[in-house]
Amino acid sequence: MILITGATGNVGRALVRVLDQEGADVRVLVRDRDRAAELPVRAERAVGDLTVPETLEPVFRGVDRVFLLTQGIGVDQAANAVAAARAAGVRHIVLLSSMNVIPDPMPAMGHWHHAREQLLLDSGIPTTFLRPGGFATNALEWAGTIRAGGYVLDPTGPGRFSMIDPADIAAVAAVTLLQDGHQGRAYAPTGDETGTVADHVSTLAAALGRPIEVRTAATPEEAVQARYPQGAPPALAAAILEGFTMMRADTVGFRTDDVERLLGRRPLGFAQWCARNIDFFS
Repeated sequence: MILITGATGNVGRALVRVLDQEGADVRVLVRDRDRAAELPVRAERAVGDLTVPETLEPVFRGVDRVFLLTQGIGVDQAANAVAAARAAGVRHIVLLSSMNVIPDPMPAMGHWHHAREQLLLDSGIPTTFLRPGGFATNALEWAGTIRAGGYVLDPTGPGRFSMIDPADIAAVAAVTLLQDGHQGRAYAPTGDETGTVADHVSTLAAALGRPIEVRTAATPEEAVQARYPQGAPPALAAAILEGFTMMRADTVGFRTDDVERLLGRRPLGFAQWCARNIDFFS
């Protein structure tokens, strides 16, 4: 039995579908059954909450593999999941981490993910770390200004980065869950093209069939405000600002061939993601 956390998110939802197509026995952890209505009917629903440890014993019972995705900037959810996994005798965990653990020195955003990785290493449970780069779904943060004014704020200028389709992350996760030999390994799946914000916006504009203006953010803080109109926690805001600075300085862009090596095909392109998700920007 494979347990999927974050099953109603962009990666988890795609992963459940891939595993279902492969005929795997899948259980999804949900806080609300209604949110899982669109998942494959064969997937077993288990109601629980990673922030409430006492709800997890029945969720993890009989599970031998786990896809672990936790939210926020802390480690409590991961710690609760690991404790439940150890009690249940789980044999393999695939953790969705971040490419931010790779740079030296490590940025603040990486420290939170690194703490979760260390928690898994200390648990003794064989683990696979997935450290993807920028999600294509991050472009959804542009939807508000595109719909309201036809523009995108650019805080990183010449900085180049790769966009990976969450469907590719899910496909990689499925391989590491279903095939032997991935325990103790770390992968950094990315797209196979890098570009600036302006480059990616141009791709999205082509899919929309209309121009989108790229405006240079007056300050990095303005870009954070656009991303979190209601405000972000200070630690998160500071980490995002640091990330913008690092991205602006990287005019090459981080890219790996991990997707092609694991899946036997090139990664899905950002243009393909845009075509599938165009309604969000209309």
